[in-house]
Amino acid sequence: MRLIVKKENELLTYLYENLEMPKKKIKSFLIHGDIYINQQKVTQYNFKVSKGMEIIIYHKNNSHLIFDILYEDDSILVVNKPSGLLMIATKLEKTNTLYHYVLEYLQTKRKGSRVFIVHRLDQDTSGVVVFAKNQKIKDLLQKNWNQYVKLRQYHAVVEGGLKKKQDRLSHYLLETKTNFVYVSKNKKGKEAITNYQVEKENSSYSLLRIKIETGRKNQIRVQLSHIGHSIIGDSKYGKKDKKFSRLYLHADKLILFHPILKKNMTFEVSIPKEFSKVI
Repeated sequence: MRLIVKKENELLTYLYENLEMPKKKIKSFLIHGDIYINQQKVTQYNFKVSKGMEIIIYHKNNSHLIFDILYEDDSILVVNKPSGLLMIATKLEKTNTLYHYVLEYLQTKRKGSRVFIVHRLDQDTSGVVVFAKNQKIKDLLQKNWNQYVKLRQYHAVVEGGLKKKQDRLSHYLLETKTNFVYVSKNKKGKEAITNYQVEKENSSYSLLRIKIETGRKNQIRVQLSHIGHSIIGDSKYGKKDKKFSRLYLHADKLILFHPILKKNMTFEVSIPKEFSKVI
């Protein structure tokens, strides 16, 4: 996991305020020498971090994984993805990815284990992610994803107050060559449907419960930005605000029909503490 420090603080305090992790787990990373700042190992809780420093957390054994395991059997593995962690490798980053860490975890249990991505979350989005543990399950889930997934729920904190306290957003999305997704009147775009309901609000922000009917790239971020209420911390589709160190979008609940067990299973995680602090 990689973080760029946004403001000066003590290391333990900064990580606790910017990660969805209990202090006990963060202390474990420090004790085991798994935290590097500007490529130097750091173990002191009160180490002073300043703006621009690079923090990398790397686990060497599965006693203190950087993700929480929500469920595991012979077919699937369900985890809680941290914000700021890539799903898969890119040209610039090969190993600091959720896929790599999940594969590493499985191979410590059984040499030669494989893992397959079924669906994805954006790098800065946290929450429930399902992996398949063999090719057959991966193909089965991906081919029937919209039928097997009964609920995809998120929570987000957005700019301002919404006049409509609940609504169903339906737009067509297109993507530029530079991977920027936008709303278009052109029906050749991919249809995206997002339902939201305001749960809490104050003078500056609103906490939304979101349920999606489609799984288009960046759809929640793009559609909320389009109606004038971008997600806070979204520098791509919203405002660049240095006081927010992450994207305030979290996939907190997934109901999935298990193709082997033949039953619906619910995977749910808590909303990150920083969401409540803002509201």
